[in-house]
Amino acid sequence: MYYRRKVILALLEQFGGKLKSTRFQKLLLIFTRQQKKPNYEFIPYKYGAYSMQARADKGTMIKYGLLKESKKWIVNTRDDYIIQLNQTDQRILKDLFNQFKDVGYKELVQYTYRNYPFYAINSEIAQKYLDNDSLKLIEFSKPKNETKKLYTIGYEGIKAESYMNRLVSKDVRVLVDVRKNSMSMKYGFNKSQLKSMCDKVGIKFLHMSELGIESDKRKNLNTKADYEKLFQEYESDVLPQRLEQLEELYHLFMKNERVAITCFEKEYTSCHRHKVSAYLNQEYGVPIEHL
Repeated sequence: MYYRRKVILALLEQFGGKLKSTRFQKLLLIFTRQQKKPNYEFIPYKYGAYSMQARADKGTMIKYGLLKESKKWIVNTRDDYIIQLNQTDQRILKDLFNQFKDVGYKELVQYTYRNYPFYAINSEIAQKYLDNDSLKLIEFSKPKNETKKLYTIGYEGIKAESYMNRLVSKDVRVLVDVRKNSMSMKYGFNKSQLKSMCDKVGIKFLHMSELGIESDKRKNLNTKADYEKLFQEYESDVLPQRLEQLEELYHLFMKNERVAITCFEKEYTSCHRHKVSAYLNQEYGVPIEHL
C-alpha cells in the first residue's frame, strides 16, 4: 500500500474512525503542511483546500474494503495504521489530535483560512465564518495578474494539484489541451480529470486535438536530432493545415487575456507546444511564457 494511504487511514483512526468530508480535508491539509515532504497537495476549492488525489485514493480504498462507501470518510478495517507511520508523522498526528479534537467546524474553517489563505481564494463560505481582517488576508492572497500572455505548461513530473496551482497563480482563464489523445496513465491528466480540476478552480477547459501530433510519429525518438526533425516536420507540414485552430486559439487569447496550452513534456523545447506558441508569437505578436 502507498504510504500516503496509510496517512489517511491513520488520520481517521486517530480521530475515531470517521470524519465528514470537509473536516477531513482540512485536517489532512494541516497534517501535510507540517510534513517535510507533503504526501498530498491541494487546490483552492469552494470549501477551501481540496486534494483530488486524496479523493481518488478514497475510491481505491473503498474498492479494497479499507473504507466504507459513504460521503463521509469511515474506516472499515481494524488494522492499526498509526504505528505504520514513521515516528515524525506519528508525532505530527498526535499533536494534530490534541490541538483539534475538541475544535468545532467553524473554528477549524477559521484556522485553515487564516493560516493557509491561498486555499480559501475560491471559498463560497468565507463570508459566513470570517471577520473583515481575515477576509482581507484572503483577498490579498488572490493572484493579481493584469498582463495579457499565452502560457505553456507540461505535467511531466508534477502532481495534479501543483500543476493546477501554477495556473491559478497566473490567473489563467482558459486551459487548452493540445495533445492528440487526451489520455494519461498519470492521475489527474485524463481529459475528464483535467476538466474536472479546471472546473473546481474556475478555469475553462478545451481540447484541441487537431493541434496534436499523431502517436505513431512519436515512436523511436531517441536523440535530440530525432525531436528536432519531428518538430520541424510539425511546423512545416502540420501547422499550415491547422490555421483555423490557430486562429481560434488566438481569438481565445484576445478574449480571455491569459490562456495556457498544455501537453506532457516538462521542457517546452521537447514538446510541440513550443511550435504552437512560436507561431502565435510570430504571426500575431502574442507574448509567451513557459511555466
